[in-house]
Amino acid sequence: MYSVITIFFFWGFIAASNGILIPFCKGHLALSQFQSQLIDLTFYGGYFIGSALLFLYTRVQGQELLNRIGLKKGIVYGLLLSALGAACIIPSVHLESYPLILGSYFIIALGFSLQQTSAQPYVIALGSSETGAHRLNLAGGINSLGTTIGPVVLSYVLFGGAGGSATEATFGSISGLYIGVTLLFVTLAVFFGMSKMPDVKSTEPTEPGFGALKSLPLRLGMIAIFVYVGVEVSIQSNMGALLQLPEFGGYSSAQLAPFISMYWGSLMIGRWTGSLAVFELNGFKKIAFQMIVPFLAFGIVLLVNHLNGNEIQPLYGYAVALLLMVGVTALSRDNQAKAMIYFSLFGLAAMLVGILSTGTVAIYAFLSGGLACSVLWPCIFSLSIQGLGKYTSQGSAFLIMMILGGAIIPPLQGWLADMPSIGIHQSYWITVLCFAYLAWFGRKLS
Repeated sequence: MYSVITIFFFWGFIAASNGILIPFCKGHLALSQFQSQLIDLTFYGGYFIGSALLFLYTRVQGQELLNRIGLKKGIVYGLLLSALGAACIIPSVHLESYPLILGSYFIIALGFSLQQTSAQPYVIALGSSETGAHRLNLAGGINSLGTTIGPVVLSYVLFGGAGGSATEATFGSISGLYIGVTLLFVTLAVFFGMSKMPDVKSTEPTEPGFGALKSLPLRLGMIAIFVYVGVEVSIQSNMGALLQLPEFGGYSSAQLAPFISMYWGSLMIGRWTGSLAVFELNGFKKIAFQMIVPFLAFGIVLLVNHLNGNEIQPLYGYAVALLLMVGVTALSRDNQAKAMIYFSLFGLAAMLVGILSTGTVAIYAFLSGGLACSVLWPCIFSLSIQGLGKYTSQGSAFLIMMILGGAIIPPLQGWLADMPSIGIHQSYWITVLCFAYLAWFGRKLS
């Protein structure tokens, strides 16, 4: 179990590191904001293409690939594919070729798609079905830890810490990191391949056709996943350009890590707090944990940044946003539909505050988007597949395909940001529309 969930860490580590890599590539390769967002397009597009290929295989062969080879081999092959992509990063950065960098990230994402499709049901299978959700919550917490640490590590590799200079950083600095990532992927693949861990295969028959799409909740949920992943990624992917504006502090690329780390750390804070429901706490104990856990997670994010030499004092006031999140959690009362509505409205309000203000207040508001997004994935997933019965597996595959939103919405926001009449700050209106749909989705299925 603990070996499998290390994979969840790498998904978060690589994805969150894009928040540092995007502004770095933009500055060093003289890219437009739209062009810089192509990193997200290729990365999350790889998830979609990978899922679509698995679905196409099922349609042609009449049997799911992972039922044929087993979930364990699916993890192994996914790790090796990601290792190939990580290895391709090394010559790509030395050549400073943006197309090659994009291609390498696409290969990594193809591997992640196979890993994610295999690892999540594998985690559930490593024990009783009754405690499967608990194990996924643990895995999600490890994923969030990766998203928190990733930006800090990449920033240190590129700039040598908070005191480094963005003008002295080079693409060659990334080589050592990705040599290590490649070796870790290969090592994990060899470990899983040679281990005596069970090779799980599903016994459920494959349902041909598109029967799951007859469900209105699923169709609305597919749009919700598309919008959710898109807004989650877009907020931070465009944040680097936003923070470089004078009215937002005029931060350099070398100074962005604590903010990107805090954004992804906000998802960890929210998920840790949301996972308390599985422990069936009551009364004072429940209230106490709902107050303590978010600030404990907040302290971990600050500590990680402090150990890297980053200035963390500008983040202290963000504790106010955590108090607001605790209030939203209390309003939700462990009800998924209510959590969907209230957290989406929290995100919508935060984006409006960010758009209508500048400086520290606006930065905290945009960072709060991470708190708002933190619990939405399981809410959307659960509400979307309700009542699907024999089409549940097919519906889940369709939902995972909609990770495509992370490939479409960030470049769309980047395109808006490049318009002189809009700019990077006002481009965040697209996030307001996203949260508005998510709130409507929760209300529709409540």
